[in-house]
Amino acid sequence: MVEVRTDRIGAGDVPPIKQKYQLPQTAESQTGDQIRERVNAVDTTDTIKYMPSLFVRKRNYGDNQSVLATRTTGLGASARSLVYADDILLSSLIANNNTLGVTQWGLIAPEEIKLVDFLYGPFSAAYPGNSEGGVLLFTTKMPEKFEFTAKQTEAFQTFDFYKTSKTYGAHQTSLSVGDKKDRFSYFISANYLNSDTQPLGWVTTATIPAGTTGTIPQSSRVPGTAANVVGASGLMHSEQENIKGKFAYELTPWVTATYTIGLWNNNQISNVHSYLSATATGAPTYGGVAGFASGRFNWDQTRLANAVSLKSDTRGLFDFDLSVSHVDFLRDTQRLPFGVLTGTTFTQYGRVARLDGTNWTNGDAKGIWRPSDTHEVSFGFHADRYVLNNPTYKTADWLSGPDSSNELYSASKGVTRTLGIWAQDAWRFAPQWKLTTGVRLEDWQAYDGFNLSTTTVAATGAISSTVPINQPSLGAQRASPKLSLAFEPNQDWLVTASFGAASRFPTVAELYQIVASGAVFAVPNPNLKPEDVFSEEIAFERRFTDGKVRLSFFFEDGRNTLVSQLAATKDSNGNSVNASFVSNIDKTRTRGVELAAQKNNVLFDRLEVFGSITYTDARIVYDPTFVSTVGGTSANGKYLPNIPPWRITAGATYRPDDMWSLTAAMRYASKQYSTLDNTDTVNNVYQAFDSYTVVDLRVQRKATENATVSFGIDNVNNAKYTLFHPFPQRTYVADVRVKF
Repeated sequence: MVEVRTDRIGAGDVPPIKQKYQLPQTAESQTGDQIRERVNAVDTTDTIKYMPSLFVRKRNYGDNQSVLATRTTGLGASARSLVYADDILLSSLIANNNTLGVTQWGLIAPEEIKLVDFLYGPFSAAYPGNSEGGVLLFTTKMPEKFEFTAKQTEAFQTFDFYKTSKTYGAHQTSLSVGDKKDRFSYFISANYLNSDTQPLGWVTTATIPAGTTGTIPQSSRVPGTAANVVGASGLMHSEQENIKGKFAYELTPWVTATYTIGLWNNNQISNVHSYLSATATGAPTYGGVAGFASGRFNWDQTRLANAVSLKSDTRGLFDFDLSVSHVDFLRDTQRLPFGVLTGTTFTQYGRVARLDGTNWTNGDAKGIWRPSDTHEVSFGFHADRYVLNNPTYKTADWLSGPDSSNELYSASKGVTRTLGIWAQDAWRFAPQWKLTTGVRLEDWQAYDGFNLSTTTVAATGAISSTVPINQPSLGAQRASPKLSLAFEPNQDWLVTASFGAASRFPTVAELYQIVASGAVFAVPNPNLKPEDVFSEEIAFERRFTDGKVRLSFFFEDGRNTLVSQLAATKDSNGNSVNASFVSNIDKTRTRGVELAAQKNNVLFDRLEVFGSITYTDARIVYDPTFVSTVGGTSANGKYLPNIPPWRITAGATYRPDDMWSLTAAMRYASKQYSTLDNTDTVNNVYQAFDSYTVVDLRVQRKATENATVSFGIDNVNNAKYTLFHPFPQRTYVADVRVKF
């Protein structure tokens, strides 16, 4: 990971981003102390919810499918942004979706966060083309003396939608310990989360199941089509454990070796609740609806991350960074029944989907050469390798039966690798001017792609035919030039114009993954092209002694943009399922403006306000291959999926004294679409993407020098909205934190 230095951050209470490398991006920052004061943070995804333009699709506490969206990238585009925790890449660039492609948030706990930085846009040669949407950097703690922290968090959500009305709880315990002895320092954190969720989906049908009552007539997200609700799905119970260790040794006063290890485990049970009753007897029934089977599963996941680094920090003529990180899916097994039987029973036989052996490795070697006071030349070499292994087996007993010794329902395998070199020069050619130029050269290969698909007999799950395919190998090379010009007439003002080309290569899952876990099927495309973007930003920043205001105009033109969308299709047995398709769009265009501000002592002492307004007009310019299922509508001129035109955050924190803080914050997003033709216009139904306004409250009290008590309410206005899934309603959060 590159330690960030923008030479422009530091207004107010947010300290300068500690780093050696001068990077040209617009940046926003917040400290761990600010997060604890402002945010009802139960898990790591909560910590960034008030940062300008950022949104994490967090459906529940402990969500293992939380995806980051930025001002130019939407949900379902996980590979268009980067997330790091120190030297570990948390982004799962093995896929570009809301399932396998989710960031590995569980490998970092909120309590260990020291600083969060977000860099907007692909304007630095130090990062690959996946930085199109930006780069999120978590810096974790390293102690200077012995410290111990314990935190207990309790959360309760009141949920009422259709025929489901219940309170769901989450309980989290966090512990950390660290110390520094002479040249050696360590920080170890552990986190345990036990949570229950509201329904994450609804079981729907186009017709009323024969011989039943209880169906709720409902439209689908597309007008004129039915998605009648017959039950609740995705009622999750999750237990998650996370343990992280960071160990550093100062080889010399200016060279440090660091080893980081993280282990994350998730045990999850998903249940369903039928609204149907048999007409003849009044007994509960699934009515033969196969969707109940896909919502009932057990999921067992274990991830292991390792990273080693060797870094110098002389701030002299030359410095270097060497790092290697590896993330391995030690265990990833999802078990689900094949279908439903009479009443509320499932078939005994079923499917077992595995991702064991899936892994990725990233290596970087970087250097900084400072030949004079006016030049800083940085350069580096990058290599990565992503391996997908995703078989799905037939099993006679879906709860506990063997899998790998049985027949394959499907298989997905493949490898991608990237090699890159880059160089960048930050040249202060005049006292008030700085020109940063750079280029990144990359060579990408995809190979060993293999798919196997089958046709099955619905009544027995027997495999009637098998189709194996060895997919073709692909390769591409790209050069990505960068340029940024900064003008700083005085210490109060900064004006920056940045330009950058970037290429995002297809992920191994986009190319080769034939089926994703759960009820969403993925259809691969082994002939995808890399997407290429040209991005621009003009930013004006006014700094104060206790705050700053920034106005940014941003632009992005895309070629061969890789876009995924969900559509209804049929499986081999004729059942309606959701399928995710990926294709290249010839030309896209994004234009936008962002206003972000933070200021202390507004109107009166100890009142801090913060917020942002972002307007984004993201459009499909030309896509001749798309054919709409609704009246032949063209995609040309339509909004790009999952990018709302408006995002607004606003908040205020009042500190009447050093012991109390009171925060109120608001989050708003306008209506967005998930189809290329923007035909999904029906609101507040399953799979819709609604506008929403959510208000949060938090009160923090320092009970003693070592103990802090907090209470908050998320979604205090109890907004009921759907972002494909029904999102949490009013939630009460309380935590107690003790630090010695």
